[in-house]
Amino acid sequence: METQEPEGGQDAFTRWVYGRPFFGGLWLTLGGALILLTMKVSLKVVLHVGMQGLAGYLLPILMVLLGLLILFSPEQRLFYSITGVLVSLGTWVTSNMGGFMVGLLLGVAGSVLTFAWLPDQGPRVSRKDRHRLAQEAAQDGSATGTDRPGTGTDAAQAGMVTGTPQAAQ
Repeated sequence: METQEPEGGQDAFTRWVYGRPFFGGLWLTLGGALILLTMKVSLKVVLHVGMQGLAGYLLPILMVLLGLLILFSPEQRLFYSITGVLVSLGTWVTSNMGGFMVGLLLGVAGSVLTFAWLPDQGPRVSRKDRHRLAQEAAQDGSATGTDRPGTGTDAAQAGMVTGTPQAAQ
């Protein structure tokens, strides 16, 4: 059995990292782990205290679980990230002020990064390059369809829908 060569000079791990919201999931997981490390009470005392003490362990465990789910199941990242923000904010009350604010901020930042991540997004084109492409298209004439009456505005409107403005004459 042959092994596949990585495409574009990237190894398999690099492609795996860029195929998912890696740093968002990592930060959410680290935030939950940090909050768990700041908990100094043993589990026996927590069980005697009741629900409030149990929530101090439950919410950071949920943060770690959500972070791992983001890493290994990125298809549901929006649900996981919204839940991650709410759970991270809940640790402020239940878990030593959210791991002395560091774990809480890591959890919220990781959830926000996950929510903002877009798969299969091409590299952004700078304003200067868009302007240059629009000028080349206007000089060419055929790209915007200005050689036929009434089609120049249609092409410009279609370009605005896709996010790339085109010059209409």
